[in-house]
Amino acid sequence: MTMHQFNWTTLEDTISHAQALASRMQGGEVITLEGDLGAGKTTWTKYFAAGLGVEGNVNSPTFTIVKEYEGRLPFYHMDVYRLTDSEEDLGWDDYFDGHAVSVVEWAQYIDYALPDDRIEMTIRLSDKGDRICTMTATSKRYQQVLEEMAHDLARD
Repeated sequence: MTMHQFNWTTLEDTISHAQALASRMQGGEVITLEGDLGAGKTTWTKYFAAGLGVEGNVNSPTFTIVKEYEGRLPFYHMDVYRLTDSEEDLGWDDYFDGHAVSVVEWAQYIDYALPDDRIEMTIRLSDKGDRICTMTATSKRYQQVLEEMAHDLARD
């Protein structure tokens, strides 16, 4: 597994990162998002969705669990914070085995249902208030995506 770390000091850094990753999506990708409340998971997801061509407001699906959007690719935004391990199967395979791109906030709550092939993201706040994003590629496919993205962002 390959890991990359990005520091976001401004909202523009967050937007650039989200859109750089979105531009590399081809369909079928799963991105997990971890981080404390207020770390910026939903903000990052909003700009990621915009990078996929999703128009309109993208907000956290805390109470609906999954929101579906149309853009250049179908996009599923999931917030599974309110689920427990005792939840019944909600048909996760239908979301993860297709042409859509899925972002899963609080993914640790459904780790048993996630595909092994994914990008794992953690966002945390630094002592200075910056955001530190750590991304891990679980496969060669995603390793290449992250390396290309890191290279392009370093040039900006």
